[in-house]
Amino acid sequence: MEKRGLSLAEIQEIPKESLILLSGPPGAGKSTFCHRTVLNSVAAERPIIFVTTEQSPSNILGRLKEKGMGEPRPETLSFIDAFTETVGLTCIPRSDTVCANCADLNSLSMATTRLQERMGQKDILLAFDSLTSPYLFSGAEIIKFMRLFLSKFAAEGNSVLALVDEGCGKEEDLGAMMSVADGIIRTEIKGSSRTINVVKHPKVAPTTIEILMESKSTIKATVHYEPGVMRQFIKSMLGGDQAAVRREVGDFVNLFWPNLAHWSGMLWDSKGFPTMIYDLNREDGAMKEQVSFFPWQTRLLIKLLMPKDLSKTKDMKKLVRWWKTPQSERSGILEYLDDVSKANEHYIRLYESSDCWGFENVGAVLASHVPAMFAGICSWEQDWNAVETKCIGLGDPYCEFKLVRGETDELRPSLEKDSSVVERIHERLMERFMGFLLDGKPLVERPGLGSEVHVHVACHAMGFPHLGERYRMAQRMGGARSGKEVGQRLMEAGIKEDGAIKRIINFMNHCKVGKVTIGETIRIKENCESLRTKLFTTIREPCCFFTTGFLNGLFSVVKNKHVREIQCIASGDPHCEWEII
Repeated sequence: MEKRGLSLAEIQEIPKESLILLSGPPGAGKSTFCHRTVLNSVAAERPIIFVTTEQSPSNILGRLKEKGMGEPRPETLSFIDAFTETVGLTCIPRSDTVCANCADLNSLSMATTRLQERMGQKDILLAFDSLTSPYLFSGAEIIKFMRLFLSKFAAEGNSVLALVDEGCGKEEDLGAMMSVADGIIRTEIKGSSRTINVVKHPKVAPTTIEILMESKSTIKATVHYEPGVMRQFIKSMLGGDQAAVRREVGDFVNLFWPNLAHWSGMLWDSKGFPTMIYDLNREDGAMKEQVSFFPWQTRLLIKLLMPKDLSKTKDMKKLVRWWKTPQSERSGILEYLDDVSKANEHYIRLYESSDCWGFENVGAVLASHVPAMFAGICSWEQDWNAVETKCIGLGDPYCEFKLVRGETDELRPSLEKDSSVVERIHERLMERFMGFLLDGKPLVERPGLGSEVHVHVACHAMGFPHLGERYRMAQRMGGARSGKEVGQRLMEAGIKEDGAIKRIINFMNHCKVGKVTIGETIRIKENCESLRTKLFTTIREPCCFFTTGFLNGLFSVVKNKHVREIQCIASGDPHCEWEII
């Protein structure tokens, strides 16, 4: 449905000497809009510089070709790859590609100027997808970058289309970005439609266009279970402290490491990712496929013990008493609340939640693992959902969640997080991190369950590659930002180069990330991150996204070097290994 007769193609034509800011929540279609703008410019043989900060140029080219682009002339489409090097992959300069670092705004401006000079002409379209990652690395410095570089580039007879995610930073910073722009276009999703709002524009009056969206595949369709590894997991969880998955370092990991990975990646989409993770954890909790991997005695026991009517308080109480997995994997301790529960509405208390411990009073409910898993367990016959009502993150001494049959309007708002909450959590993690590295203070310690969780919990906290390309990007970028920040703080504290690296290796071994050694390369045996890929996906390639990003961010600051993963357990190698370049 189009209003005022204005076509989408007209909006996608970026005027000369203009900086247009395209904003909207993650997943609202900004990249699709950008790709269509680029395709129109390729067709018109207009020179294009495409800055990519969230995926590789080869992925962008693949998307453009899927949309009908042929082989562009060499002088028409050039790339600045500000993604690959940032996350610890190999960026190979080519005639049409210049490498830059997303965490270094100066490298972005230098790379753009270099390509501009190589092209030797004006009327260039600079497509910047997106400003979000540079902003999350550099903060408000991105506003100065827009004012002093992007606006200047546009004023020289060129055009700039810059994308930015809403909800991934401070509202006042987004407002400042908008004040710099000559035009503002907002995308958002309303029901089954994508809405494009022209807020201001140098050539077009304010207007709105609605586009019908295609349905997306579900998370369930992407799940895969590796039988051998799943059996090891089941044996490990049933066997308590007996190691079955990681024979050398044990099947437990300090909960600080997966929480660092979880909340570092969450910076890139604090509203969408919690919902995806809830859906996945709930699906995993249903165990309909996993049960086939249990020993036959256990399957029989489950069948005998599983209550028949979970709408009744006595049956739900029986299930809570029976389900000891949270305690055995040390993700929490459950207690059914008789006094407030009733038919079809049950309240369960969660003590010492591994998701929430250490994040007191950050201003939100945080438990993502146990409530969703338990809702899944209850959903064998009928759908149930879990809404957290009390949380350590809200200042409560424990967490509580409400189980309700079917859908509830309370669920989604309880899952979504404000970016300011995620930043507070990230700062809390950094403070604990530095306390450990500099003063030997404990990272986290719970009175009953201790500091460790089973690798199954770590897998869920760190996220899964099959959640999609954007989630993998967030894991990489989140790791790079945390590694860079830790490196900077160590150097500011007077710990330099080899001393800083040694402390980080000791930290990773303390957390039981795996068995970590460093020489000419960095090697991790039994790395907890690669296990989740073997368990849940058919991916058979290097997949330690967070660990690689973290090490790369650290080495880029401390040693002015980069790391690249060259071997991975998920690829069938005996260990995960990174070269230092």
